[in-house]
Amino acid sequence: MPRLSSSSPSPSRRPYHHGDLRTALLKSAERTLREKGVGALSLRELARDIGVSHAAPGRHFKDKQALLDALALDGYERLNRALDSAVEDPGLGLEGRLAALARAYLGFAVENPELLELMFARKHAPEDSARSDSSELLARAVDLSLGSITRMIADAQERGEIVAGDPERITMVAAASLHGLAALIAACALDAEEAVRGLDEHVHLLLNGLRPR
Repeated sequence: MPRLSSSSPSPSRRPYHHGDLRTALLKSAERTLREKGVGALSLRELARDIGVSHAAPGRHFKDKQALLDALALDGYERLNRALDSAVEDPGLGLEGRLAALARAYLGFAVENPELLELMFARKHAPEDSARSDSSELLARAVDLSLGSITRMIADAQERGEIVAGDPERITMVAAASLHGLAALIAACALDAEEAVRGLDEHVHLLLNGLRPR
């Protein structure tokens, strides 16, 4: 893209007076992550991409680690909104709500495989004093995403629809099953459209088990 002369203010610089710079950096970073991978992320390159000085990103991210944490947190917030929206219909039964939640999770995974990988990587990144605040925010976001399943399972247990047991352990089994599908799709071992088409059966098997009845 040709640079504008200093006498003509760049339109790309104008929107950042009220906090838009952070949003622009995250959007540019996610695009780079999707197209080139995490290794290509650089605050200096992002600044060049959106047309601000190389020092400007420092107002929001002190280094690349802080940027990666922010990207992961933004991903979890978007995922959690999708999961909450999927199960808000009270008219759905347990199997229907779990299928809707599975579709929301798998849809996010198919659309954002690189971001999802980063989200899990940052979740397990070693903690240090420099990123303790980010780690706490990420931990809360992860708890919220799993909480959607845990609350559903606990409610179903109260109604006698699911076997008794630790709802968090049952959540781990359900989450592992859904993330396993996402991992197979990311590894090109499973076609995304085929996985989505088979989600109802997948959820049915998850709820009812494999033993003949």
